[in-house]
Amino acid sequence: VARWEHKTRALSRVFGSPHAACYCLGAVILMLNCVRSHCFTEAMKSQPKLEGLDSHWAYYLGFTILAVGILFVISSFLALGFTGTFLGDYFGILMEAKVTSFPFSVLDNPMYWGSTAVYLGWSLMHASPAGLLLTAVVAISYTIAMLYEGPFTEEIYRQKQKGVKNK
Repeated sequence: VARWEHKTRALSRVFGSPHAACYCLGAVILMLNCVRSHCFTEAMKSQPKLEGLDSHWAYYLGFTILAVGILFVISSFLALGFTGTFLGDYFGILMEAKVTSFPFSVLDNPMYWGSTAVYLGWSLMHASPAGLLLTAVVAISYTIAMLYEGPFTEEIYRQKQKGVKNK
């Protein structure tokens, strides 16, 4: 959807502005995330626990991983803002410069890895083999997204730099 918007600007026209379109897409993404999290939790609850993980050490390890994941997700959002988090650059809403402060100073794509850590921690806390399998699916999906999103976003900013130099 974001690439289609970047190419056509159709959502920006429909919603009357790139900001309104980006906020609407962000709201849809947030709602879909809630649905995904609900389905993830229901899948874990409906499947048997893994006895080897049904222990205090696994619970506290899971809690720690979940907390670190939440830290990365929230700090990423605070560093990028709403439009930076929800693909604003595809709508032509560009940041002045690449964000290099925490958590981006620690790792690339902290929102994706933080979200994956949340699911991993939640799975460990519930001793859920189904949760661990679904976490792997989330990690693979995010890895594929990063392969497409990273280079495309870099190209958007390369074009921005070209435009600045040509003025």
